[in-house]
Amino acid sequence: MMYRIVSPWAVDLAQLESALEEGRFVPCSASQEKSLGWLEPRGVANGPLVEIIDGQWILKLQFEVKVLPSSVVKRRAQEQIQAIEASTGRKPGKKESREILEDVRMSLLPMAFTKQSAVKVWIDPKAQRLVLDAGSQARADEVLTCLIKAVDGLAVQLINTQMSPAAAMALWLASKEAPAGFTVDRECELKAADESKSVVRYARHALDTEEVTQHIAMGKMPTRLAMTWNDHVSFVLTEALQLKKVAILDVVFEAAASLASDGSDDQFDADVAIATGELGKLIPDLMEALGTEVLPA
Repeated sequence: MMYRIVSPWAVDLAQLESALEEGRFVPCSASQEKSLGWLEPRGVANGPLVEIIDGQWILKLQFEVKVLPSSVVKRRAQEQIQAIEASTGRKPGKKESREILEDVRMSLLPMAFTKQSAVKVWIDPKAQRLVLDAGSQARADEVLTCLIKAVDGLAVQLINTQMSPAAAMALWLASKEAPAGFTVDRECELKAADESKSVVRYARHALDTEEVTQHIAMGKMPTRLAMTWNDHVSFVLTEALQLKKVAILDVVFEAAASLASDGSDDQFDADVAIATGELGKLIPDLMEALGTEVLPA
């Protein structure tokens, strides 16, 4: 998910480290359902919470949630409700039943398993761009809330383009011609805009066919399209201008390996340099293919 940094990026590294330290990740307590906070991007305990590699700022927000199946909670609560009814002859009302349900949930939390996930944050100060590897808008909003809390005055907005991704993808498929530097791969989803909301999905299937062209002619618009940029990066473009299934292709790593002098560079640094280097060139090309970015007023 790509954002334009509206406010100038004039952040002091030491101040940001200090601000992130205040929001460092702490695992859930026994009665806590969810926890989130900043962790070392490099994965080294007690290391810096901000890594700067080739001018690119990398952060990592960690999430932990307790996994407690609602079916288990409801069954336990129902057992208690039935026990009260059997012993008193009185059936608990709605309010009391809700309280029982909440008490059961809280009593089971200490025994619940935890599930962890993380969102990496990439800030490109020179390009004034913020990129999150969040899988949903809700998760991205949580990350932005934490980041804005740490960076006073930070303002961002989702990147917007002159041509909508859906319209552009429809044009590329209908004309059987991808934009310069890109190729269309073998995965696509088409969705009808009318009340039928019918969906056609292609996987591992050629898309330069009359069948696909006909679906578009009948009003179905692409919501996802697999593409490759410059034979270096494959991804799936969505109608919301998100990049899914991003993969740096082997040819990039082979070229990087051939340029390495003694192999002593830290793997984390190398991976970040490669990923940000490739995506830092892909994103402007994609914006150009979509009729250029609409910049903030």
